[in-house]
Amino acid sequence: MIDSKTVEATNAVSGPIEVLQAIADPVRWTVLDLLAEAPRCVCKLQDQIPIAGNLLSYHLKVLREAGLITSVRRGRWIDYSLADDARERMLATLPGAGAPASTDTRRSDTRRTLTES
Repeated sequence: MIDSKTVEATNAVSGPIEVLQAIADPVRWTVLDLLAEAPRCVCKLQDQIPIAGNLLSYHLKVLREAGLITSVRRGRWIDYSLADDARERMLATLPGAGAPASTDTRRSDTRRTLTES
């Protein structure tokens, strides 16, 4: 039995490509932007994003499967929020985001080799 405080989460772990694909859509980006401000009920998201309910549901599903948002059922409503590690996971998808630029000599060597050829 699921009570009103149970968090619905998926066990799917998405890699960087899947995370980038999930956030690349303008509707999903808008959802993430709104949830970065504060958790929201799906009814509030529907008020702020002018698309059909079934399309919003699809976009929320994609974000949930990517592990970027979580949901909590509250009676007949569902509240959405950013996953605790969403910001870190999105940042980690960017090439070179994890290492300072000054310590990564491999890329500059590759560029020199390509331009010298």
